[in-house]
Amino acid sequence: MKFNYREDAKRIVVICLASVIMALNIKTFVRTGGLYPGGATGLTLLIQRVVEMFFGFELPYTLINLLLNLIPIYIGFRFIGKKFTLYSCLCIMLTNILTDVLPSQAIVYDTLLISVFGGIINGFAISLCLMMNATTGGTDFISIFLSEKTGMDSFNLILGFNAILLVIAGLLFGWEKALYSIIFQYASTQVLRTLFKQYRKHTLLVVTNHARRVYEVIAKNSNHGATIIEAEGSYEHQERKIVYSVVSRAECKDIIKGIKEVDPKAFVNVINTQQISGRFYQRPYE
Repeated sequence: MKFNYREDAKRIVVICLASVIMALNIKTFVRTGGLYPGGATGLTLLIQRVVEMFFGFELPYTLINLLLNLIPIYIGFRFIGKKFTLYSCLCIMLTNILTDVLPSQAIVYDTLLISVFGGIINGFAISLCLMMNATTGGTDFISIFLSEKTGMDSFNLILGFNAILLVIAGLLFGWEKALYSIIFQYASTQVLRTLFKQYRKHTLLVVTNHARRVYEVIAKNSNHGATIIEAEGSYEHQERKIVYSVVSRAECKDIIKGIKEVDPKAFVNVINTQQISGRFYQRPYE
């Protein structure tokens, strides 16, 4: 593992901030509303409430969450990236400790408001971690691992697990809280989809007279190749070239900026890509 002290200091600060936000959200919105956020956090809260209901005592949040994360952490170290997993462990442990230590404090009691704003805050905290190459643990490790292997949208994998969790919660504690939890998770997912762009892909079709230079911009910013297609402008009947490539959404803005610098007259068409098959370079986690 290589460390860049300036970059890693920034990562640590942002991850710690995300952990504080996550813990505060659990102690204010989530617990007040009796919601189930999904993932390891939701499963931890569900286990806590089951133990409290049937056995009359409360297990520490840290103990349950840490046990649930043992296998995902192993998957992270083994298949995703050691540095990535190390920072994720920092987020997991800090969130766990703060959730046990911080006092519960209700801000509002309206369950709908709690569901919407709690979900937004949850999605924002998770996005901060993901943008710093870390996760909040649990199903994030598993979904990222499967996304790397299959190319599927990791959020779809998380959604399936959360659906099972909510069915169990609804059967045990009533469907009202489970249904409100769907609103919480929907709001959280929409924030994630807006802020975290690594697994979303765009197809670029660039009509240009400087195909080789456009390709170099794509290769430099994304490490992806491109296909150069011979074409003809129908209006002036002049020779043109089309540069075709697929890149991640996170890289798209810088690539388009670079294309405009090498060819201000280039025509760039950006298309949302739902699925690809074949070799596609995915930037590895550290």
